[in-house]
Amino acid sequence: MTLGVLTRKSLTSFAAVGGWRTVAEAEASKAVFLVAHLLTGRVPLSALVAVGAVAVFAIVRARIDRKYWQAGAGLVIVGVAASLAGRTGQAVDFYLVSVLLPVVAGPVFLVSLLVRWPIIGVLAEGLRGERSGWRRDRARLRRYQACTAVFLAKFGLSVTVMVPLYLAGQVTALGIAATALGTPATGLCAYACWRVLRTEARPREVDPAVTVPNHG
Repeated sequence: MTLGVLTRKSLTSFAAVGGWRTVAEAEASKAVFLVAHLLTGRVPLSALVAVGAVAVFAIVRARIDRKYWQAGAGLVIVGVAASLAGRTGQAVDFYLVSVLLPVVAGPVFLVSLLVRWPIIGVLAEGLRGERSGWRRDRARLRRYQACTAVFLAKFGLSVTVMVPLYLAGQVTALGIAATALGTPATGLCAYACWRVLRTEARPREVDPAVTVPNHG
């Protein structure tokens, strides 16, 4: 299976959970909450504003696409964040999920590298329908190790930046960091992985200096 087919399958799976709209809505909610909190200083109100903004997006999407569960995906994500902040009354808790995600994912990615079952390879080859045969291909395994390491570095950076900000209660800085280290950073990692994996799809170049002997 070529990289092009794998990419199409990945995009199909991504679209099934709402695609870039869901991602955009979740990211927008972080910025909306931060702006609302800076203007009002009230956590419950800011959380409601963030939920309301995403709810508008969800209603519009549901009316246009008629895919109601996809429209609700972004709403569920921001609803969880708003519930955490509203329950504790601490603005930083709106970003708690963003803080905890790399804390949990980082060790998982690290272990997958150490045992030579890189997460990116497991996911990519799962889409291909191949279980473990790909691990016998050293070049392919090496590329998946590199891709997994890229995301591990991103998780490490996220933990290093966001955990101290969360513990210090720095809402503004945490909101900016959570937004920047979310979709934008993930997009850069995905692009880096695409650059690494696309070498698999390139045909091997033939050295023009090497001639094939004619036995005829």
